[in-house]
Amino acid sequence: MNTPLFRQMMKVNAKGISNYAVGSAFYMLLMFWLYPSIAENSADLNDMVESLPAGLVNAFGFENGFGSMESFISGEYYGLILPLLLSIFSIMLSTQLMARLVDRGSMAYLLATPTTRGRVAFTQAAVLVCGLFVIVAVTTASGFAGSAWIIGGRYAFDASRFLLMNAVIFLLFFAISGLSFFFSSIVNDEKRALSISGAVTIGMFSLDLLGKISGSVEWLRYLSAFSLFRPADIASGGGQIAVACVLLPLIGLLGFAAGIAAFRRRDLPL
Repeated sequence: MNTPLFRQMMKVNAKGISNYAVGSAFYMLLMFWLYPSIAENSADLNDMVESLPAGLVNAFGFENGFGSMESFISGEYYGLILPLLLSIFSIMLSTQLMARLVDRGSMAYLLATPTTRGRVAFTQAAVLVCGLFVIVAVTTASGFAGSAWIIGGRYAFDASRFLLMNAVIFLLFFAISGLSFFFSSIVNDEKRALSISGAVTIGMFSLDLLGKISGSVEWLRYLSAFSLFRPADIASGGGQIAVACVLLPLIGLLGFAAGIAAFRRRDLPL
């Protein structure tokens, strides 16, 4: 890894990473602030959820109702909003770190320094993963802060399940980031890299969502990496966590490795 480049890229992207992290932390604290009023009306809300179509309930992760804090946020935040937020982050930053530099000619200046293509690509991948880790870490810390300051032991909150939920979503977007990094490494045009990464990521998200809504096309879920992250199952103490913890890092590592290897061999525009 090129340490000076890593520091510079982290500095350049620090504001963007911070904005995502602060936004996620704010929303997490908002969930904890809202939960006491939700818990007081949980019986009525659970009745309302039971009256909804099963596909709709599954799509939004409300299978467990509102009996605990982690069940509430698994549906309200981890089931939809946080995956969309991290999808945007992964797509945007991977494109900025590779395809944008090539498209604007900045990569030529980096490669003119005494370093190798492989080290540059590996460093950019490290920046992407570190940025993702910072966002998930801040999100996790804000959850524990909300539990201590707002909930204060008044309602059920399983810290181990909450930690596991954050660990698996980090692995999910490590995989998504690896795929986005690969596309950004093989494309010269920034807009094209952005569109390909976006189409693949949103496509997988849509397949997972469709599979949850309709049982007749549930098989579509298994074409998507998003099917390996099931926050409602984690919140209830179930789910195939071991499978996700093996497959998601493998997908991410393959994506990053393929991206670095392709970048080392490809012809760059002058």
